[in-house]
Amino acid sequence: MQSDHILPPCQVEKDSFSSHNYDERVTDLDTTGYVSPDYGSPFIITQQAADTDSYEKEKIALEITPSQKSSQVTSKLPPFEKPEDTVTMNLVDRLRQKLNIGNELYRAALSELFCTGFLLFCGCSVNAQFILSHRRTNEWVAVSVGWGLVLTFAVLMGYRISGAHLNPAVSFFQLSQGKINFVRFIVFVVAQNIGAFFGSLTTFIVYYDAITQFDNGTRYVSGPRATAAIFATYPQPHLSTLGGVFDQVRQNLDIAGTAVLCLGIAAVTDRRNRIPPFLQPAFIGSLLAAIGMFLAMNAGYAVNPARDFGPRLLTLVVGYGWRVFSYRNYKWFWIPIICPMLGALIGAWIYEFFIGFHIPDDPETTYLHKILDDRNPDGQLREVHLVETKPISEKTAMEQTTPAQYRNM
Repeated sequence: MQSDHILPPCQVEKDSFSSHNYDERVTDLDTTGYVSPDYGSPFIITQQAADTDSYEKEKIALEITPSQKSSQVTSKLPPFEKPEDTVTMNLVDRLRQKLNIGNELYRAALSELFCTGFLLFCGCSVNAQFILSHRRTNEWVAVSVGWGLVLTFAVLMGYRISGAHLNPAVSFFQLSQGKINFVRFIVFVVAQNIGAFFGSLTTFIVYYDAITQFDNGTRYVSGPRATAAIFATYPQPHLSTLGGVFDQVRQNLDIAGTAVLCLGIAAVTDRRNRIPPFLQPAFIGSLLAAIGMFLAMNAGYAVNPARDFGPRLLTLVVGYGWRVFSYRNYKWFWIPIICPMLGALIGAWIYEFFIGFHIPDDPETTYLHKILDDRNPDGQLREVHLVETKPISEKTAMEQTTPAQYRNM
């Protein structure tokens, strides 16, 4: 061992620990440390240097298995990857940044249009299987459950963007309660009817051959070969008219069905009931299935004006004739449009007067659920403002926590 390799503890220079000097000073050392005889205290200079030659040989011989060939593991790109493949955002994320609509109302209208179209396409297809198979493919219970499941998925897709009304009657009772403004209501109604038209058109295209085989190419509104009921609602022959103006019996059923639907929607979406938002679509879809089981015998699902008017307009365009509007001397077509609007007001406000206004607020959970549920129209959480409270005195705290009957003891 040479003495020039031993440095006093107080004379260690700053640059002596640099990688270059360190490698030069330890190349001829073969021990793990030294004890200085001059100073009498142990002082570790360095450890044995690694064999750089063997390391380089091992590094050259190192192979990367196919499972390790990823740009996230190695610094070099595998031969089958391109530089653009290493971007963290996938194609959907990049398109989202470019195609995202900035205007919130436009986004909501697009959501209402698409989700209502999805609802009508799948729902009318359920009706088509039931009618075109002479009621052998589906039982009515299956039709009701099918509509309920379709509504569940339609609401699930759009509730973070527009609230997923999908129904002018729902938008109308939201307007009456001040939850949306008049402009938003008009935009929603137009979007819902357009979506219903194109959704039912898709069903007509998919089942065109089956419809033609069923009615021999002649489009009937009523009778044993009628197929118009696939798209819009029509009353059964046993329903009577009252006063020669409108179907009083059917009108009451329209009001009742929509009232039940909107009453349930108001209950499910009431934050004081603390129903998690991700479960609300399932409850609303189950409610529609239940309505189909106990209020759909007379004329089907006449609880959504857009669900009735959009497909009815389609049947006029594709060859069913003006009879889709003149059925029963024009005493019917307007009932599924007007009466659900009235039923929505009745059902939603009945819930508020009998239930909603009387639900107590839980002080321990109200603030948390307000943060979780009070969202902007675009689905983002509102800004939370924290208010600093003054500390209460020990006497005041004791008065607040001690029952009144024990305070004077």
